[in-house]
Amino acid sequence: MTEIGFYHLTRSTLEQALPRLLGRVLALPARALVLCPDEERLRALDAALWTCPEPDWLPHGTADGPEQPIFLTGTDAPPPNGARHLFLVGGAESAHLSLYERGFDLFDGTDEAALEAARRRWKAARAAGHAPAYWQQGPKGWERKA
Repeated sequence: MTEIGFYHLTRSTLEQALPRLLGRVLALPARALVLCPDEERLRALDAALWTCPEPDWLPHGTADGPEQPIFLTGTDAPPPNGARHLFLVGGAESAHLSLYERGFDLFDGTDEAALEAARRRWKAARAAGHAPAYWQQGPKGWERKA
């Protein structure tokens, strides 16, 4: 059973929120895989991780580079970097959730289609025996709502 946090973005963009969450994973220390089904978004996230102000260093790579603590990919496959934390962005879904200790499903709270898709993924995660948790951005940071 994998713990899956559903992160409802209401106060920042994915490019702003993802680096901080990845920074927390690296501080454990642990490795992460970021799964994004859209190549354009994947390139944007790659650039955002290189230029984010906090944390100021997030060692990461893609299929074209060497193994890094953070791996960005558009392919749902077992993690090539030994990651135990999976970040699902852009509506990505994984058939390999059980390979991870923890999942993070980040979705845009201003997009009704993204909200509906997240609700569907929540129900599927629960039906598969995973432990979903709902987090929403509040004035003081992430607040666990369910």
